[in-house]
Amino acid sequence: MDNEKMDNLPPGIALSWGLVEPPKRGPKREMSIEKIVETAIAIADQEGLSAVSMSRIASTLGFTTMSLYRYVPSKDDLLLLMMDAACDIDIAEEAEQDMDWREKMRRFVRANINVIRKHPWYTDITITGVPMTPNNMEIADIGLRSTRDLPLNDYEKLSIVLLLSSYARSCGIIMNDLERTLKAGKSPGSFTGFDYSDALKKLVTPDRFPDLYPLVMSGVYTHEAEEANPIGDDFEFGLERILDGVEYYLSLKKGKERR
Repeated sequence: MDNEKMDNLPPGIALSWGLVEPPKRGPKREMSIEKIVETAIAIADQEGLSAVSMSRIASTLGFTTMSLYRYVPSKDDLLLLMMDAACDIDIAEEAEQDMDWREKMRRFVRANINVIRKHPWYTDITITGVPMTPNNMEIADIGLRSTRDLPLNDYEKLSIVLLLSSYARSCGIIMNDLERTLKAGKSPGSFTGFDYSDALKKLVTPDRFPDLYPLVMSGVYTHEAEEANPIGDDFEFGLERILDGVEYYLSLKKGKERR
């Protein structure tokens, strides 16, 4: 029965767990799933996800394209293995022993952002389902670790981890977009809108944009007066407000329990 359940796993997931026997034909010593994935990641890191193909990897390794398919059945399986390999993060539980749940969640979010920053192509791969590969599931486990001692049920814990992961993904994408913009030769002001603040002040009118208008006119919208910014870093501000929300939710649960 257990073997039948394992047989139902998609090929890429089975490969990630080491459940697939290596091919009997082909270049056994020189070729491996690990080498294929490492090469694919190196190409993607340098040239983007669009540069990754089975033929490109094969030529880089010095083998035929067909020989790769003996190890990795499809491009989709390769992308899944690339994502799993990129998720190889290490947050030792011992290092978190003296931390409260807020700091643990901060570390979890930053670790997720680091994955996306290190491998900008990561978010170019479509999410097709719940994480089922080992490294990806370990990230989920690390996130759940921060909720271990909180009075939450399993659904609440998983939802909070999803919220934190989604925030990290969003921030990582924006950070990468900014970096790409600057590398393309554009100014930081073109990204923030600072370079076009005067034009926006003429285009944005109070009748059409009643709530945005005062922010444009004050310069907040286009980051004109960053030195007067009372909230500091946007990322940190957003993260702390999410954690405040979790803390408030915990206080509501405690209040209900006392009744």
